[in-house]
Amino acid sequence: MGDLDAIFKSYDIRGLYPSEIDGDSCQTIGSAFARFLCEEDPEISKMVVGIDMRSSSEELSTRFIQGVTDSGIDVCFLGLSSTDMLYFASGILGAPGAIFTASHNPAEYNGIKLCRPYAVPIGEGSGLGQIKSICISNKTTNGNDKGTVTELNLLGDFTEHVLSFIDPNKISDIRIVADTANGMGGLIVPAIFQNLRAEIEILYGDLDGNFPNHPADPLNPENLKDLTKRVLETSADVGLAFDGDADRVFLIDETGTPLSGSITTAIVAKSILESQPNATIIHNLICSRSVKETITRTGGHAIRSRVGHSHIKQLMATSNAEFAGEHSGHYYFKKNFRADSGIIAALIVLEYMSDQEVNLSQLREKYDIYSSSGELNFAIKNPSELLEIVEQEFINEQSDSLDGLTITSDTWWFNLRPSNTEPLVRLNLEADNDTIREQMLVRLKGLIDTYSSDHGN
Repeated sequence: MGDLDAIFKSYDIRGLYPSEIDGDSCQTIGSAFARFLCEEDPEISKMVVGIDMRSSSEELSTRFIQGVTDSGIDVCFLGLSSTDMLYFASGILGAPGAIFTASHNPAEYNGIKLCRPYAVPIGEGSGLGQIKSICISNKTTNGNDKGTVTELNLLGDFTEHVLSFIDPNKISDIRIVADTANGMGGLIVPAIFQNLRAEIEILYGDLDGNFPNHPADPLNPENLKDLTKRVLETSADVGLAFDGDADRVFLIDETGTPLSGSITTAIVAKSILESQPNATIIHNLICSRSVKETITRTGGHAIRSRVGHSHIKQLMATSNAEFAGEHSGHYYFKKNFRADSGIIAALIVLEYMSDQEVNLSQLREKYDIYSSSGELNFAIKNPSELLEIVEQEFINEQSDSLDGLTITSDTWWFNLRPSNTEPLVRLNLEADNDTIREQMLVRLKGLIDTYSSDHGN
């Protein structure tokens, strides 16, 4: 069997196929997930399962489903699905769900994202640890009756759901290039955009889990080169870059400049607040200050969150938030069962551009007003000790420990956050201008380098 310790991460299950995740491990996980669900709710009788286009997804899902049905639970099998379509299915069916995907990871990886009924998240501290424990203990349960498997095609229903967030007639006379990177965007983007009067060109729309053109990771600027080139060649208005399971999207304006997840969050928040005044909007703590400023200036209630979908979804439920955004390109909507969807966020930005009668470069200028370092990673064996040293260095500044360490001044702020899965600390720094950003970056790198040399990192 695969390596359970290696594949259970903070937010999902993921690893190299077949050395870390294989058919045996997936069958065990399917049985353990079924047991976990039945312990929480003995009335659970069905589950929805989807797969991405990776060559190993069919085998792994078949074995997982065997574990589930051996436990007496029925499975509604979606077949090829984006992650946000799986969440939609979980929501409308009121059933727990699992999708086989490794998101933006290379072809040799695969994994599973799990959720409770109505797309309620399962992650570290919210069930994933218990499922792992059941796997290790091998205390799986066979049901008295074997569950059944029914195939279910929800692409049409999902398309209608996504389009319900906008007025499709407003998005017209606009040229779009979408790079789906041979991922699941190649399934959902054509289905949705055929209902709009926009002109769209799709790059790498063939579903191919070997990713023959470039990795399906839009966070890496290298993977945006083809899209940027095509936007400029065709004088397109917008470029859309999707990750492998199509739950994230990054936008590129007509000048070929990418928008950060923070800028997109601010634009979507502004659009929502103009139609729903006083709504609560959540932003994670590494989002730009412009996000909170946009929310409060437009009359909304801004709430700051830890990084990660399980934290955000839980906070959305307790605060009744309408929308939440993360700098990493995840956008969550109350009317989407509080689940994230890149395509919904993209459509809202396109509609807002049409409403404002501006191009994307003009629209972004209102929100792209600070200088950011981007996320920088440092190999540190004892991150908590480093954070204590940094906190003492800035003892006269405002600090908090909501997620790692955040230090805030009048003209800059930074967050140092230990990785959940690796011996790393992640630094995000933002300042009023490039000069202050570089000065602070030199200071922080000096602190980290000194600590590293003193402690043998």
